[in-house]
Amino acid sequence: MRTEQKEKRCVYEKKCGGCRYLSCTYEEQLKKKREMIRRELEKFPEIKGHIHPVIGMENPWHYRNKVMAAFDRDRKGNPISGVYQEGTHHVLPVENCLIEDELADRIIGTIRGLLRSFKIKVYDEDTGYGLLRYVLVRRGFSTGQVMVVLVTASPVLPSKRNFTQALLKAHPEITTVIQNVNTRTDSMILGDRQQVLYGNGYIEDVLCGYHFRISADSFYQINPVQTEKLYSKAVELADLTGKETVIDAYCGIGTIGLVASAHAESVTAIEQNPNAVRDAIGNAKRNGIRNVRFVKGDAGDVMSYMAAEGAKADVLFMDPPRGGSTERFLRSAAQLGPKRIVYISCNPETLGRDVKILRKLGYAAREAWGVDMFPWVGHVETVCLLSCIK
Repeated sequence: MRTEQKEKRCVYEKKCGGCRYLSCTYEEQLKKKREMIRRELEKFPEIKGHIHPVIGMENPWHYRNKVMAAFDRDRKGNPISGVYQEGTHHVLPVENCLIEDELADRIIGTIRGLLRSFKIKVYDEDTGYGLLRYVLVRRGFSTGQVMVVLVTASPVLPSKRNFTQALLKAHPEITTVIQNVNTRTDSMILGDRQQVLYGNGYIEDVLCGYHFRISADSFYQINPVQTEKLYSKAVELADLTGKETVIDAYCGIGTIGLVASAHAESVTAIEQNPNAVRDAIGNAKRNGIRNVRFVKGDAGDVMSYMAAEGAKADVLFMDPPRGGSTERFLRSAAQLGPKRIVYISCNPETLGRDVKILRKLGYAAREAWGVDMFPWVGHVETVCLLSCIK
């Protein structure tokens, strides 16, 4: 791995700040990430000795199926695209990234090259002048389908039909092109309005043997190879026998709930994003799954309502964002009385914080596995099993 590491030295490493482990061997990196998990969870006596080694990748390069490029101009006025330099909104020009999908990087380069001939100006955050803000590319690694999202500051995209045709001519692999309009001044990438310029407006991928529809703003794990390992481990820890009532909170497009449905009696999946719920319902139909129902709403509110109606759950899957969950949500979850909670976390610190709250609510952490979803980056995914101690 050390030899392979040196062959793939990143030319942007010192300025980007995204991949903090490039100076390590991959084996050293996995050990460091295990220590991140142990530091947060070994303070709970019930889990000591049960924090397992991090599950790594066989080929930890170019794994990101979702690539976002910010656009700006250099000092000569030429369009550039890349990533925000760590801690700033200064765009660092990036041609090829070692962790991003290579086709996505090529497509972004093509778009950058087309801008001048179509007289499309890149957006200037300081003046508010210009049009193109970001480009988002999502690719289904199993299906090969490719989505391109052009994020603009205005709904008016000059010669959009000709621009789209030129892009498709250069990259016939693209299956859908979307224009997303973002007039906001905060750090949100996608706006609320969009129109489909080509294709269906979504792509599909296959994960754990199931077909999933993915919209521009729907959550879908960025590393499908490791996601299969993550979800398989989560279902294994849930110890489902086919008789359980399961809650899938923060369900997104339904990935975990649909995978678990084959091993449970019923699944209730909860999600606040209406586009994700639409995709999730379509995914269940696409896969012929009938024992999953999807509920649009705040997971804490929905579970509180369910508990007030006398509902119970045997197993809870939860996969919150990096900021973790809330005490209100965790109390709502405990009201349903699940025997087991399978907590999937992308942040060991917030996982440790939430495990502390759950311990007060009668749940103890029993076992944890790290899964390296983000090789070379300073993050690690953890799947943690908690069981009821009341």
